[in-house]
Amino acid sequence: MGREFLDIFTDWSSDYDEFVEGKDPEYEAVFEGYKDILKDIVQRSGTRVLEFGIGTGNLTQQLVTAGKWVFPIEPSKEMRQLARKKLPKEVIIYDGDLQQYPKPLRQIDTIVSSYVFHHLTNEEKGKALIDYAHQLEIGGKIIFADTMFESQKIMDQLIQQAKQNEFYTLADDLEREYYPLISTLRELFNQAGFKIEFEQKNEYVWIVEGTKQV
Repeated sequence: MGREFLDIFTDWSSDYDEFVEGKDPEYEAVFEGYKDILKDIVQRSGTRVLEFGIGTGNLTQQLVTAGKWVFPIEPSKEMRQLARKKLPKEVIIYDGDLQQYPKPLRQIDTIVSSYVFHHLTNEEKGKALIDYAHQLEIGGKIIFADTMFESQKIMDQLIQQAKQNEFYTLADDLEREYYPLISTLRELFNQAGFKIEFEQKNEYVWIVEGTKQV
């Protein structure tokens, strides 16, 4: 995760679960179907999972409940403290981000995240994907759920829509952070050696699933 946004998550930590439950009108559409999105990631995942940016541990909790071994990474101390309360004592949460993180203690077959990958610039995304490819064997998967857009036109329309609805925090978020176009992600995943599929989950969020080819 781009640590330039860490202060935002520190401030957001105590209210994060209310946001993802759709209790904030500004972000209701962004988190529409949140529980089903996490469930989909779990179902697509293998048995040994590296998770980036676990936040308060919602996805981690589901992965562990499904019997998967999880190596969780989270840069925010406040988020780690909240996640700690949800997870079994034997699950250790590691301090790290999308680029700098301790290496998993086992060979992993899946790398996952939810609402995280957009914290990297496109250049950083490309470098990170090459690094992740080195962590996986052939057939290993990357499964990310995140806000992304089919075109710049659609992104601009949603930003304008947010402003018209006086959702200025959402509009600022969409303009400030590094939300990618699907065409850009497709190219970056392909360059890193992944076959890729996309599935739209709501107006903002898609799941991207990459399978390592070589």
